[in-house]
Amino acid sequence: MASLTSTSTAVRLPRVTAAVSALRLAGAIGSRLAAIAVLAAVWETLPRLGVVDRTFLPPLSEVLTAWWQLVRSGELTAHLRASLSRSLSGFALAVAAAIPLGLVIGWYRPVANLLNPLLELFRNTAALALLPVFVLVLGLGETSKIAIICYACAWPILLNTVSAVRTVDPLLVRSARSLGIRPVGIFQKVVLPAAVPAIFTGIRLAGAFSILILVAAEMVGAKAGLGYLINYAQYNFAIPDMYAGIITISAVGLVVNQLLLAVERRFSTWRTS
Repeated sequence: MASLTSTSTAVRLPRVTAAVSALRLAGAIGSRLAAIAVLAAVWETLPRLGVVDRTFLPPLSEVLTAWWQLVRSGELTAHLRASLSRSLSGFALAVAAAIPLGLVIGWYRPVANLLNPLLELFRNTAALALLPVFVLVLGLGETSKIAIICYACAWPILLNTVSAVRTVDPLLVRSARSLGIRPVGIFQKVVLPAAVPAIFTGIRLAGAFSILILVAAEMVGAKAGLGYLINYAQYNFAIPDMYAGIITISAVGLVVNQLLLAVERRFSTWRTS
């Protein structure tokens, strides 16, 4: 009888734990949705009550109607495709270039001493301040837009990678050396895994930068893209279309951040919670 009781208790425990986890997840999602619902209600109500001039801030329902019309016409899809191609190209180039360079700078002191003056010079120069330079050198085409996105995204990845390598626990490195592991093995088995969380923090920051810089880059000489859509709608006083573009960019940024979080969890499964 006692064994049957213990067995039934053991069966119930996982179910209770799963139920508690599901309730916590539902509560977290509900709190986030509640905040969004409050913002949507305020946006819808204030222009209709005349608190805000609806000419410059139309009700959310009008913005969503304009957004749906842009989707149905295919215009929003075309702009979104153009923006994503530029953003992803610049972001991918930044990841491919900045991570290896950051690992080298963080691991090899002579390389760090050689490149640190240049890093200190350019890290304090805003990417948008260099946009005219990129346009003058590379023209108004796709090359200048992808290049400025790559430049802006490279810095958070590079600096976080360098910091991650330099701040690895020295005790781990000494322990690996005492076991006779060669420097290449130490880098592969100790330094690189320990640096992954900080590297992904830089990648997530770069993902946000790729969207922010993209909007500014597309406002100069572009013929398609979400930034162009927002700028064009503003000049033509199509205010609902302008806000529709802004909402789309916000949604894209949120999706990109969640995807990067999922990738970070995938590559950081070895960490304890």
